Amino acid sequence: MSNKVNKVNQSEQVFDTIHSIMHLFRARQLRGLRDTPHELTHMEYKALGFFARHPGATQGDLVAHSGRDKAQLARLLKGLRDKQLLEAMADEADRRVTRLTLSPEGARMFNSLNDLGAQAAAKAVAGLSADQLGQLQAQLQQIRDNLEADDA
Repeated sequence: MSNKVNKVNQSEQVFDTIHSIMHLFRARQLRGLRDTPHELTHMEYKALGFFARHPGATQGDLVAHSGRDKAQLARLLKGLRDKQLLEAMADEADRRVTRLTLSPEGARMFNSLNDLGAQAAAKAVAGLSADQLGQLQAQLQQIRDNLEADDA
């Protein structure tokens, strides 16, 4: 019984550590935006990333991709358009559909955040060998696979 309790406690500590690492990573990444006129939340950054990877996608595409609430994303996207980080244009085939792309300022901001993320990631894994990183990635993937198997 004691071994089972220890494994549960260790498992909880692993997830507490993962959670803490992600907060530290995001804080370091987003810290670089303080000198810009725009404040971005994590979800706004994720939305910009989606439209950076899928220019011309729709709000519905983002809803399907993220699994988030349609109304929540509508407010978020309106905010990004108000900040002039996203540009909207009517679909040529169906004028009722709005296509979204990053504005030049949105692209600049997203690229800057990606650069900050790369710097934070490099700092985070400093001192780890390629083998250690490979083992860590494999272990985290196993955890993800275990959790996703419950959903199947």
